[in-house]
Amino acid sequence: MNVDYRHPLRLGLLLTPGDDGPEAAGERARLGEELGYDLVSFRPGSSGLDPWTLLSWTAARTTRIHLAAEAGATGGTGFNPAVVARAAASLDLLADGRVELVLGAGPGLDEAIDVVRGIWTAHVRSPFSFDGEHHRLAGAERGPAPAHNVPILLTGAPDPALLRLAGTKADAWLQTTGDDWAGVNAVIDQAAVAAGRDPREIHRLTHVTGRFTDAHDGAGDPPAGIGAEGPLTGSPERWISALLPLILDQGVSTLVLATDDPAAIRRFATDVAPALREARGEIPRSERVPSLNVRRHRRDGIAYDAVPESLAGTAIEPGDSGYARVRSTYLRGGSPGLVLRPGTPGEVAEAVRFARTQPVKLSVRSGGHGISGRSTNNGGIVIDLSRLHAVEILDKATRRVRVEPGARWRDVAAALAPHGWALSSGDYGGVGVGGLATSGGIGWLVREHGLTVDHLRAVDMVLADGTRVRADEEENAELFWGVRGAGANFGIVTSFEFEADAVSEVGFGQFVMDAGDTAGFLERWGAVMEAAPRDLTSFLIIGRPRLGQPTVAQVMAVVDSREAETIVARLQPLADVAPVLDYSIQVLPYEAIMNAPQAPHDGQGEPVTRSALADHLTPALAGDVGRLIAGGLSYFFSIRAVGGAVADVPADATAYAGRSANFQLVAFGANRRALDRAWDAMLPHFSGLYINFETDLRPERLHDAYPDAHLRRLRALKRRYDPDNVFRDNFNVSPEPDQARSQSSR
Repeated sequence: MNVDYRHPLRLGLLLTPGDDGPEAAGERARLGEELGYDLVSFRPGSSGLDPWTLLSWTAARTTRIHLAAEAGATGGTGFNPAVVARAAASLDLLADGRVELVLGAGPGLDEAIDVVRGIWTAHVRSPFSFDGEHHRLAGAERGPAPAHNVPILLTGAPDPALLRLAGTKADAWLQTTGDDWAGVNAVIDQAAVAAGRDPREIHRLTHVTGRFTDAHDGAGDPPAGIGAEGPLTGSPERWISALLPLILDQGVSTLVLATDDPAAIRRFATDVAPALREARGEIPRSERVPSLNVRRHRRDGIAYDAVPESLAGTAIEPGDSGYARVRSTYLRGGSPGLVLRPGTPGEVAEAVRFARTQPVKLSVRSGGHGISGRSTNNGGIVIDLSRLHAVEILDKATRRVRVEPGARWRDVAAALAPHGWALSSGDYGGVGVGGLATSGGIGWLVREHGLTVDHLRAVDMVLADGTRVRADEEENAELFWGVRGAGANFGIVTSFEFEADAVSEVGFGQFVMDAGDTAGFLERWGAVMEAAPRDLTSFLIIGRPRLGQPTVAQVMAVVDSREAETIVARLQPLADVAPVLDYSIQVLPYEAIMNAPQAPHDGQGEPVTRSALADHLTPALAGDVGRLIAGGLSYFFSIRAVGGAVADVPADATAYAGRSANFQLVAFGANRRALDRAWDAMLPHFSGLYINFETDLRPERLHDAYPDAHLRRLRALKRRYDPDNVFRDNFNVSPEPDQARSQSSR
């Protein structure tokens, strides 16, 4: 009976390092990639070279071909599965998701599979323990998680027990002896069905050996066997006639050519492969069956099988190994049901059109740093823009640059530095461009050069209905107004065009200061900043007081100058605010300040935050802040100086309305009720709200951020561009005033 498991055809190479030099086998692997092979594996040979090391060498010198790593070929107890799991995952991360793991037969193989997969579940925070007959682990550290769902291939003599294990737990069966595929498939399929799996989950691979001849010798005879049954011999046509029944009748989806002859490698790729691929045809991704492990973790309300073809290959579900890296943000833990990762504006449009049809929450993420936590969710869909990360110089004369939303600000700083340019863009280079550039952007150069949105000249967007538009001062001008301060409400920006500033090296000062008199310290620091020239911008952080230790403040400042005299003159008034316990002053490129490390986003902290803009640090405000900190309600309190060039822009020129403010305040705490109570009492001191740091979901915060005239314009934009409020998991402007509601609602 013919079977079709609906897998695309893959062609591989099995190479044996010989005596022709340590790099020869690796070069043949590179040749295979150039010729279009999909998979390469090494086995021990006379050279004595370690196959895993050769795979690492190959991974570093190739970009596309998959790497089959063999382990346990001497039996299930002949290797440490935890070590193999970490090695395979590490190689997969280095190779950008191209590793496949081959496990050989032997006692304890079923346990080894469980151990390998258990180590890969890095999203589970508890240690991994396993108590088996052959393998035992007591509280092993999980991870790393592979870059993709590394398939586990079983191989060995096709005895029924091993075949049943392949059907029950493995992702593929690799046949190296015999060609009784009908019997092999029957055992695997029966075991799969008994385990609740679809037989199409298990791929079928086989080794192929032989040699090519130009003459049609034996063309009228039955085809020679394959693998250990006998090598193929003859013309390419004879190879094709022998291999097609395996593909079309027996469901074999991967043919692995075992040869080290470069001529045979080329001949197979040019004379045999095209006919095999044409006969197999394309298999739409929608017809391929995910593993049971993936399917059993799916969440209700999402039509996983309807995900557009262009997005399915990069989408991540809760059962995928890469889920740990995309489920959470910097400080917020999440458990979305599906993470879509579009790589083009067209794919973003497809993602939006699909997501709006699903009855679950939709969140949009650029960098995932967002303190507010509105770029992940529980059980919903996340559109993750991290694959859209290009930075492009458009016009050197006008310093016009194009930046995609998934880029990090450190990447932008690095791209602009060789030209002597910079964009004021927050205070941490790990932040994604999209979230900051649609809300404001208070950075190290803000007093000299203004907000990030003040340098925005145009955007390309995907709207709530999937339409793609461009907005600037002339085209869709009102939408462009709204994007600069409330942009997440109207669509997804797929590219920003900025006009950068000419910035050379800057002075960067860091001070640790005695802030025991917290209120007085804040008053004095605020007065210095309001009186300072615009080329000075300063931020401060004060932590929770510790018993028996003085309250200290960390003050950081950037001077937009490379001249030592200017830097010292600007920083001296700051140093006079309070006793300095330690300090550092450097002259360095702006790029160096923004060169933040890339830490995994694992949702650690879950803080409550309250945010505000203030025109002045008055004695009353400074006193209230001092009492808030002294009482321990805020374990991390920060103030960013604003003012300067920000106030040069009229208050109604952009949706960002806080032009009069000289300071932006944020309090991090753990007790929402207590912090809200204290912060609400301070509201009379404030003149506005910067939305990116606010976790309070009460509708009143919308009026704190946007004056009535701004809010009317924003609601009109919402009614025009997103009347169904598709984009609402953000600092949400509802279409109608009477629909203002908690942002936690769907």
